[in-house]
Order: sequence, then C-alpha cells, then structure tokens
Amino acid sequence: MPPFNNIIFMGTPEFAVPSLQTLLDRDETVVAVICQPDRPKGRGRKLLPPPVKVLAEQHGIPVLQPTKIRTTEFLAELKAYNPDLIVVTAYGRILPGSLLELPPLGTINVHGSLLPKYRGAAPVQRAILQGESETGITIMQLDEGMDTGDILLPGSLAVEPHDTSASLAVKMAKLGGTLLNQALDLLQQDKLPPIKQDDSQATEAPMLSKEESAIDWSRPAQEISCQIRGLDPWPKAKTSHNDTWLYPFCPEVVETASSAPPGTIITAEKDGMVIATGDGGLKISEIQAQGKKRMAVDAFLRGYKLTPGDYLK
Repeated sequence: MPPFNNIIFMGTPEFAVPSLQTLLDRDETVVAVICQPDRPKGRGRKLLPPPVKVLAEQHGIPVLQPTKIRTTEFLAELKAYNPDLIVVTAYGRILPGSLLELPPLGTINVHGSLLPKYRGAAPVQRAILQGESETGITIMQLDEGMDTGDILLPGSLAVEPHDTSASLAVKMAKLGGTLLNQALDLLQQDKLPPIKQDDSQATEAPMLSKEESAIDWSRPAQEISCQIRGLDPWPKAKTSHNDTWLYPFCPEVVETASSAPPGTIITAEKDGMVIATGDGGLKISEIQAQGKKRMAVDAFLRGYKLTPGDYLK
C-alpha cells in the first residue's frame, strides 16, 4: 500500500504526539508540522517547545509556529508544500475554510470524544466531570464549525473510576494514534464514508476555568469525585480549612454511617481522610496545601493538623 504523497500535521500538546508518531511509523511523507508557539513554563518561565515540535525536529521535519493562521501569507506557505492531506490533533485553534479545503483529500481531525458529544476544547475533562463511564476518539472531517464535521471513524474507551483527566488523556491519545492508522488505511482504499453528525445529540465541552474548582460538600460523593478527577491536574478542585486552600486528589466513594454535616472530616488516618458529603463519604488519599507540594495524606497529616470533626468548606 503506497503512502500518501505529502501530509501536513497540525498539533501541539502531548496528546497529539501518538498521532504524529503514527504517521512516522507508517513512513508517510510529513512535509511540515504546524504547532503553537513556544510558551514560558515553570518557575523560571523559560520558553519550552511543544511536545509535537520536539518529535518533529528529532525527525528533521520542518516546523512552523505561526502566531496568526488566517493570513494569505500563511496559506501560501502551506500551499507551497503541496499537501494532499492535512491531519490535525489538538492543534488549539479553529481553522479557516481556506486552509481546510487546501488538500484534495481534505483535513481530518483526531477528536477526543465520541461525537456529537463533547464538542469543544476540553472533551476529555468534561467526560469525567459529567460522570461518563465511556468516552472515545472520533476521526472526523473538519469543517469551519466547532467539531461539527462528518464522522469518519469512532472508537470507544472505558472511563475507569480512578481515571483523572491526565491518565485518561494518555489512554485516549494512544487510541487516537491507533484509530488514525486504521482511518488512513481505509482512506487509501476509499472505504471511509463520511457520516453526518446528529446535531440534536450534541453537547459542548468548553475550556475549564478556575471558577469550577470550589467543592460543594453538600453534593453527592460521586459527583465530587468526578469534579476532583476531572480537574486534575488543572485547575484542581479545592476546599478550605482555616483560610488555607486545600487541593484533594485520588478520591474514592465509600459508605459511611456518619450523620455529620457535609464537609466534616469523619476519619483522618494514614491511608486517607474520609469526608462527609451530601450523599455518602469521600475518601481522599492525596492532598496539597496552598503553596506546598502534593503528597500522601499520611505525610500531610504529620505537618498539618486535621482531625475528625474538623470542617472543610
């Protein structure tokens, strides 16, 4: 099976790396990689390259990092590569129609949900926040809408009770690479018919915000668990004790006979803290105090005094 003539890949974060690696493993001719500009990170605010750029440069692929993509100059630059296909995975911007229509085989996208559910920038996180037991990847044909293009190839993945946004993203990125490989095989055989999305079943997945972080302990334990896991590693669910923000992690819903008000610490032991909620108890195995490192509850309790009967709000 001959490879495609020229492919442009557009992607930025770690989530996109398996997709680019799939193209490389297939020996496709990736003529250029487009990603977001380098960003300052860490305490030193040092400029660091996106993970996709690192992989591309390791393979000698030209990397473009435009600050503006809706310009005639950028479109002309892409035209010069004469692509017959553009592949997009978590690039980070909505692409203009002139770019999408540039390659004769179109522009396909590796999207992190089972469309039409969770259209938008944070589909992985939203699936956990909404308590989904299943999510997946959709290979889709991009159009100018927000993930509204035709479905080409979906693949499902279970959301485990312990999954965080970070752990689920790793599994979904791997699935994305696998599905992309299958989709490209089918595309070469002209066996990848587009399927229109059912807009009546669509849900949105907007970007996360810090305003979603505060925990309301009167909610059921299961919902709070989803909040903690869905906001891990950013922006992190938070509660407070004595005017200090605390960030709980690794939640587990447990049964409790306690009738304590929601937010009350029922037990505080080496293997974790159990906190009363509006329905059931929530056991926390890791925690982080404001300005401190994340650590196991056992280590945390040796330096920060929390005892049964204390109240979190």
